[in-house]
Formats: sequence, structure tokens, C-alpha cells
Amino acid sequence: MNMRITTEDELEELLSRPTEADVECMASMDGDIVILGVGGKMGPSLARLVRRAVDEAGSSKRVIGVSRFSEPGLAAELQSAGISTISCDLLERSELEKLPNVPNVIYMAARKFGTTGSEHLTWAMNTLLPAFVAERFKESRIVAFSTGNVYPLVPVSSGGATESTRVEPVGEYAQSALGRERMFEYASARWKSPVTLLRLNYAVELRYGVLVDIGRAVFERCPVDLHMGFVNVIWQRDANSVCLRALGHCQSPPRILNVTGPAILSVRSIAEEFGKRFGIPVAFTGEEAPTALLSNAAECHRLFGLPTVTPTEMIELIADWVSAGAASLGKPTHYQTRNGRF
Repeated sequence: MNMRITTEDELEELLSRPTEADVECMASMDGDIVILGVGGKMGPSLARLVRRAVDEAGSSKRVIGVSRFSEPGLAAELQSAGISTISCDLLERSELEKLPNVPNVIYMAARKFGTTGSEHLTWAMNTLLPAFVAERFKESRIVAFSTGNVYPLVPVSSGGATESTRVEPVGEYAQSALGRERMFEYASARWKSPVTLLRLNYAVELRYGVLVDIGRAVFERCPVDLHMGFVNVIWQRDANSVCLRALGHCQSPPRILNVTGPAILSVRSIAEEFGKRFGIPVAFTGEEAPTALLSNAAECHRLFGLPTVTPTEMIELIADWVSAGAASLGKPTHYQTRNGRF
């Protein structure tokens, strides 16, 4: 990727630019698409990606984004991009029941940060709500985002957890995320609903993500934490592309896919690369452990191909973005966490 992104408009265009495979998927798939929880970090770019892929396919499908829309102006921005919006508190079953019947559902609603001290709300969002949604849309295809946090920390030398690795979630967030998966599995078993579960870690763009956290720490001359010394990442547009095309791979019982990049990255090496680009010496705190939260996404790559943006390209783009003083979402990933408390 030989380019420099200097504005949020340029970034949003890139994050929502469909591939030929995305367009082909939309051309071959029947029915409208609803995105539940569209107001999160990934939802707006995914909605725009789907809309653009539908348009380029010459299709008349509706793309519907559902959220409480607590961020001012987001609903209007999506509407201007051709996306229908519905304001809805999904935990209110009366509101959920009023949503239109559509054959294709992308489920993104979730809660992670702030779990400690409000565990009941995290369980409601991550386990109770999926049960409601799974029943409400039992006749639809459902692609639901999950997380690699359902896996245990694995040896770095293992190459990462595969879809057959035994789940051993650490902490209540990860436990509730496994609860989300179990609710969709229940629906698939009871009603034969076709489902794909995407275990994601970690999506990256220029305003948010593990690489951004590391790059900003270096730029601000803060010590880089090495307690979680190795990570996987994937460019957000690539993760969204997988999500879109996963609608064509829903099945009963559910298909489970790890979604991340092919490389296991050293946090120390990432920080040192940022240090070179910024011309700043890097300080560290802690030491690398022999285990980390890592996923092996070989099956995803077999189905959909390798990500289009490499970690080196991401680091280059992020370094330019951060050094220019460009926008941040201000939402740290807390990738360093090993005890499951978020």
C-alpha cells in the first residue's frame, strides 16, 4: 500500500472500499442486510462497505443499521451514505420485535470495557441479548462477532489457538462472550438457523487498535508494556470484508472462524519499529511471558485469502498519522491484560 492517509474522510473511504470478492458476494446473495450494533468502532465502516458492495453489484438490497445512536450525527452520516437507520435499544424486547424481518443479519452488539464493577450489564449485553436476537431472527442467516478471548493464553511457539482449541475464557468478559456463542449455537440447534461465529483479535485502523496503542505510547515517550508480549492484528477493512463474505458460509451447526492476520507479532519489535520511524528511544516495562492471547486464522485465510494490508504497512500508516497529530478514538484496547479484567 503506497499511500499516505491524511484525513478522516480518506481513512473512511479506504476502510469502506469493497473488494471484487465483496461485490461478487453481494451480487450472488438474496435479501436485505441488517447490522445490529452498527454504532460501535467497526460498525459504521462495515455498513458503508456493505452499501458500496451492494451498489457496485447493481443490487437493490437495503442495508439497515440498528443502534441506540448515542453518538451525535452518526445516524445522519450513515443515511447520507445510503444506509437506512433504526434507533433501537436491543435489550428492550418490544423494540427488538419491531425490527424488520430480513434474511441476512450481522450481529455486532457487545460490551467489554467497564465490565469490572458492572458485570451484570456485560452478561446482559453479551449473553442475554444474543439469546433474544437469535430467537427473533431464527429464520435468518446470522454472522456474529465473537472474540479470541474465549481461548486460553497459549504458548507463543504453538502458532496460536485454532478453532479446535478448547475454549477456556479468563474473566467475566470472556466468559460472557462464550455465552454469546452458546446462545447462537442453541438457536442453530433448535431452529436450524445458519450461523457463522467470528472470533476476532485484533482489528486495527489509524485511530484505534493495538498498533495504535503501542505507537502512541512510543510517540508520547511512555513505557511500552510487555506483559502480553505477542499479538495478532488485522486491518479493519479486511476484518469487515471477512464478515460480509461470511454470510455466504453460514451453517448449522455454526461455522466458527478465527479472524486475524497470519503473523504473530512481537510487541517489543513493533515498539522498536515505531521508535525508528519517530526517532524516539523506546522504554519498556515488564517482561514477555511464554504465553499470549493468540489465534491461528489459517482456515479463514483458506476461505477468503490473506489480508490485503500487512503489519508493516499498518505501522507505516499509523506512524504518519500519529506524528501528524491526527485524530484518535481515545479508546485503549488494554491488550496488555492477562487476567481477563476489563
